[in-house]
Amino acid sequence: MGWLVLVSLGVARQAAAEEPAAPEGRVIDRVVAVIENQVLTLSELEFEARVTLVQLGGVRAAEAPLDEQTLQKALELAIGHRLLVAGADRLQAFQAERSEVEARLRSFRERFESEPALLGFLARHDADLEQLTAVLERGVRAERILDSRIRLRAQVSEAEVRRYWEEHKATLGGPYESVRDALKEKLVRESYRRLAKEELDKARASARVRRVAPFAREALP
Repeated sequence: MGWLVLVSLGVARQAAAEEPAAPEGRVIDRVVAVIENQVLTLSELEFEARVTLVQLGGVRAAEAPLDEQTLQKALELAIGHRLLVAGADRLQAFQAERSEVEARLRSFRERFESEPALLGFLARHDADLEQLTAVLERGVRAERILDSRIRLRAQVSEAEVRRYWEEHKATLGGPYESVRDALKEKLVRESYRRLAKEELDKARASARVRRVAPFAREALP
């Protein structure tokens, strides 16, 4: 399966029943990766990357060209989320509550100045509200799965917080009691991020993932 080939035969057959056939020889989309027999295309990856940018508050940045580093990071996140959700599906576990997904969708909407602006964003990326909701729902489920695995392990002890303060008190300023809560939050956040990366790396390492696009095959640091 090459970088500039048509979507795989199996996917093309499925899509043929829903959409008019493209002219023979026309590139419909570019395959970026195959994740446990599930094809991920460039258009899907770019849309998911832009959704993430919007969630982070970068509505304008989401309209800018995506460089390879951004696509690499988006790809690894997309692979990890798909693998986590696929594992949960096999166990029929960690379904997303409708209220959670609706709250995430409302938050996404609020990033735009108006509903037409949101719909324009979707139209520019050949997507609709259903596709957006699916991306957001997968993110909610992946986060719940990760949280169930690492939330307790990510906690830090009072001794760890004080040790960090002792090592950095010259730059932190103020007595320990005045910065303790902020330091604990910072250390828990860093621990959570590290453990989440480890879980995603573990999921990718034990799965059948074929990276097809040239940028996708480059190892991330």
